[in-house]
Amino acid sequence: MIYRPESERVSHYFKASVAEQFDAVFHVDETRAVEPLDKGELWRPEEMPDTYPFGV
Repeated sequence: MIYRPESERVSHYFKASVAEQFDAVFHVDETRAVEPLDKGELWRPEEMPDTYPFGV
């Protein structure tokens, strides 16, 4: 990625009309962590994952 401040507004922001673009909009005010579909034997919800916070 190349950051160019002189073109940031043009490339990242645009005008939008939610009512014209979508039939419905949902706002979810509560979230929770994603859990794996196949949890396996080693998965423990109370433990921090190995990649937390930067160990990708």
